[in-house]
Amino acid sequence: MRISEISSPDLRRSNQDGQSNHNENHHHHHFVSQIESLIKQTENTSPSNPLPEAISSDLRRILSELSQFGPFPNSLKLQIWKLSYRLWNACVDISNAASIKPSSSASITEHHAVLRHIAADMLSLAGDVVGVPSPAIKSTSFYYKTGLVWHDLRKFDLASTCFERATDIVSKIDIARISDSGERKLLLDLNLARSRTAWEVSDRNLAITLLNRSKTLLFGSSDHYKLLAVQYLSFGKSVLSKNESNAFSEALKLLNEALDLCEKGCNASRRREQTMELKELKSKALRFISAVHLQKGECESVIKCVRILREGSDGGEQHASLPVLAMKAWLGLGRFEEAEKELRGMVVNKGIPESVWVSAVEAYFEAAGTAGAETTKGLFLGLLGRCHVSASAAVRVAHRVTGDGFGGGEGSRVRAKVVTELASDERVLALFAGEAAAKERKAMHAVLWNCASEHFRSKDYKMSADLFEKSILYIPHDIENRVLRAKGFRVLCLCYLALNQLDRALEYINEAEKLEPNTASAFLKFKIFLQQNNYTGAINQIQAMKTCLDFTPDFLSLSAHEAIACHALSVAVASLSNLLNFYNSGNPMPTTEVEVFRTLITILSKEPDNESEVLKFMKWAHARASELGNECFFGKGEVGRREQNWFAVTSWNFGITCGKEKKYELCTEFLILISEFSAGLIDGKMEENSVMVCKSLILTVSAMIASENQKKVALMDSEVKHAVQLLDKAGKMLTSLGAGFTDDKITTIEPKFYFMYTFNAYNIHGRLDNSGSQQQLHLVKSFANSKACNPKYLLQIGLNASQGPQSNPEVAIFALNECLSALLSSPSTDYQDIALIVRTLIVVASIHKGDSDDDVVYNMYKQAYRIMVGLKEGEYPIEERKWLAMTAWNRAAVPVRLGLVDAAKKWMNVALELTRKVLGMETYMACMEDFVAAFGKKFHLQNKD
Repeated sequence: MRISEISSPDLRRSNQDGQSNHNENHHHHHFVSQIESLIKQTENTSPSNPLPEAISSDLRRILSELSQFGPFPNSLKLQIWKLSYRLWNACVDISNAASIKPSSSASITEHHAVLRHIAADMLSLAGDVVGVPSPAIKSTSFYYKTGLVWHDLRKFDLASTCFERATDIVSKIDIARISDSGERKLLLDLNLARSRTAWEVSDRNLAITLLNRSKTLLFGSSDHYKLLAVQYLSFGKSVLSKNESNAFSEALKLLNEALDLCEKGCNASRRREQTMELKELKSKALRFISAVHLQKGECESVIKCVRILREGSDGGEQHASLPVLAMKAWLGLGRFEEAEKELRGMVVNKGIPESVWVSAVEAYFEAAGTAGAETTKGLFLGLLGRCHVSASAAVRVAHRVTGDGFGGGEGSRVRAKVVTELASDERVLALFAGEAAAKERKAMHAVLWNCASEHFRSKDYKMSADLFEKSILYIPHDIENRVLRAKGFRVLCLCYLALNQLDRALEYINEAEKLEPNTASAFLKFKIFLQQNNYTGAINQIQAMKTCLDFTPDFLSLSAHEAIACHALSVAVASLSNLLNFYNSGNPMPTTEVEVFRTLITILSKEPDNESEVLKFMKWAHARASELGNECFFGKGEVGRREQNWFAVTSWNFGITCGKEKKYELCTEFLILISEFSAGLIDGKMEENSVMVCKSLILTVSAMIASENQKKVALMDSEVKHAVQLLDKAGKMLTSLGAGFTDDKITTIEPKFYFMYTFNAYNIHGRLDNSGSQQQLHLVKSFANSKACNPKYLLQIGLNASQGPQSNPEVAIFALNECLSALLSSPSTDYQDIALIVRTLIVVASIHKGDSDDDVVYNMYKQAYRIMVGLKEGEYPIEERKWLAMTAWNRAAVPVRLGLVDAAKKWMNVALELTRKVLGMETYMACMEDFVAAFGKKFHLQNKD
């Protein structure tokens, strides 16, 4: 152990204290030197260059280390105090430089706020310094001013820290001893600043508590009352701006506090200027209190506040908001007369700004509604006579009168009428003259246009037209606005079209065409011509539309719709016909081509004698389908099938109608189209189309033959060949459909069509070469063997085959014999037809067989006789009986002359048998019997000789 270490305790302690003081002084000097060096660096930094961030961090570090060596001697405290002021002044210089160069002020301001904060901390570290007056107040001032900087930078946590440090410092001061007005004001300012910061971070309770504490820091000064009142008022306004649930009640408390402070401040005031300022603040608080009462619906309280304010003005100029508040309160109480008085008073008060007056007018109209529309107009026009009113004010009034929405009804008409009168007033129009009012002119045009549009949509076309006309007053007569004017004229044309004032509508659309010739204008003129039943003009207008630069096929579609609605079918046809010409253009089309054809044909079918036109478009549609393909033209799937079927069925209907009207050429054309339109539809699942096509082929040939008979001009060879092709196709279809009836298949086509097929085929094949005769017989035999056959059909075939240029005895005899057999076996025998068949068979056999086959004819007579046997009188036609009797007797004449006794007797006996079956021929029968007897004797004597 060293000797120094075993010295006496007192000596050792004395040595240690000396050593400690020496070390502390050394450290103090070291820290002060470092601080001074950093402050010099701060002072020497150019304002254009940013401060190094290390300065503030180094200062913080040094202060933290220095604080560990306290308490400090007064000399050190004084040094720290001086250095603090040097740093503070450097910050002031930085702040001034930043204000000159705002572009860099944000970062510099925050940095210098940090340095200010360090300067305040240095004063706080130094504490009380002997020789420095009120060091606590000065330290408080540094923290207060630094807190304000942080507050402005919205660093509310740092601001709050500064204000709280300052509050802690002054809390140790006896406030009663403070006599300096500046120091007193500092205490109040500090409390208010701390309250504002608390308010910013939504700590309202603390903020209001601090305001309440501030009441003890007023020191009877009117200025202090004013400052505190201003803060209460500011917080009250802030609460109102939040629009919270309990905002009105909370704001009212704050505003009342402000009002109370103003009154107390007035009592404490010693100068007139201070009193006037407090009275002005009091009026402001009362106005806000009135506004709060108004928001809460406490209109009586508003009136009371307004009266107090007016009484307090001592006949001087009133604030512009007072009549507005009073008017709104009277409106809330339902006392419209008092509200109107307030408004009229505002008209004559030149001190009230235009914006305030217009706002009052809006409020009045909102409450009074339609009933106040006329008053609003009158007041506004009165305002025009009082002072210069801007165009924007007129727009606001017009917009308020028309309303944001549109309620409809008589009320909206009244408002619209007021607006039209207001907008057309020369004084109002003068407000919008010149380029300066271009924006407002557009706004007024928009207000009138929108209101007019609403009335148009509600079908109030008269009011709509008035509004549209007034809106045009706000469109300049220049080249830039000619399109907008043309649009206005077109809309007016629509209004007068709806009102059926066609001449006026035509005037407006003519004006629109002068300004902007386009398809829309041409289309409206087209509508006018339709309404005037000027169909020629409408059709010409369709051509005019097509020449417009902005033309699209959609207008033709619209024209067709309009024409159909007006029952102007010729115009609709013209529109659709023109529309069809655009389907090859490649442009987008409003509807499918097949739909246009279908609509066009449907329209044409509504008028008589349009079959030729219908046929033209049916052929056109078929040509387009052939060109594009069925799927592209008709559509795909079920939709396409229905479209295709529609054309086929329509062709069928027109063909049948033309056939009934004996327009056989047209009938032929329509029926031929059926098979063309049905192409692709005829399959196993579409038997109904097959049936229709088969029928159409048969009827086509029937129409060709009927046309030949009608015109008495024989079919050409090419036509005959075409007919053969059609019948061959029909024959194959009949077979596939089971129409041959050779088995038990269910009938899918009516028997009459199979008969017509047979009849037509017989006719056409009779025009061919020699093989046609055998083909005819084959056709008839096939028909006779089918279930479709009946005696009536065979009778027709037989009669037709027995006469005419295409007669065929074999067919006639076969058909008639088959018919005769069927009739005789029928339970209800038609003896009229049987008699006709018998006579025809006898005639055919007589003509084509002659005497070579006399027995055939003889047997026919015998068969006729056997048929008559057992019949009642009159069942077999009497005339036919006579004919049979007489012709049989006449057939005996030749054998008698030739002496052919047996043949003569055969025919005379048949004749006598038939004559006995005929009433009224008794005399003839007696004569015939006498002749037979004489003839027998004569030949008997000859035989003896």
